[in-house]
Amino acid sequence: MDNRSLSHTRWKCQYHIVFISKYRKRFVAQILVDIKKEQDELKDILGSEYQDYNLVMATTFGLPIGDSYLRDQMQKVIDEQGLPDVVFHSLRHTSVTYKLKLSGGDIKAVQGDSGHAQADMVTEVYGHILDEDRRKNAELMENAFYNKENLNPQMKAQDEGNSTITVPDGVDAELLMKVLGNPEMAALLTSLAKTMKV
Repeated sequence: MDNRSLSHTRWKCQYHIVFISKYRKRFVAQILVDIKKEQDELKDILGSEYQDYNLVMATTFGLPIGDSYLRDQMQKVIDEQGLPDVVFHSLRHTSVTYKLKLSGGDIKAVQGDSGHAQADMVTEVYGHILDEDRRKNAELMENAFYNKENLNPQMKAQDEGNSTITVPDGVDAELLMKVLGNPEMAALLTSLAKTMKV
C-alpha cells in the first residue's frame, strides 16, 4: 500500500460515491469548494509541513480527522439544539433504517449507499426492520386471498378519488358493488366499455 494513501485496503476502493438530492447539491458543492479553498491556502502557507493525503476533511496539517473530533462537534450541536444524546455511529444506523423503509427493502441500493462491503451485511444487521413489512405483506395477502380485498392494487388506487357513485333507480347497489369488486368482472366490464361507442 502506498503510504500516502488512506484507501480501504480490505475492499480495494479508493473513493465512495455518495448520491445527493437535487436541492442539496448546490449547498454541498459550495461547502466542498470552500473547504478546498481553505486547504489550498493552508498548503501554500505550510508548504512541506502539510501532509497531503487528498482528504476532503482533514486537520490543519492535512492529517485525517480523528473520531473524537467528530464526536465533539456532534455533541456541540446536540447541546446547542437541546437534542437527545446519541452516539455518532447511530446516525448511520438511522440512515440505513430509513433508507430500507423508504426504498421498500431495496437492500442492494442501501448497501451501496451505506458503504457496507456486502449486501448480506445489511441483511444480517438490519433484517429485523424488514420483518415488520413482511408481517404487513402477510396480512395484505391473507386479506386478499381469504376476504378478496384489494386483489388488484391498481383498481384500488384508481377508485380512491371516486369513492361514491350514483346508482340508477331499480339497481341493487349491494349487488352492483359485489360485481364491481370482482376483478374478473371489472376486467370484463372495462374491456366491454372500450368497445362501446358513447
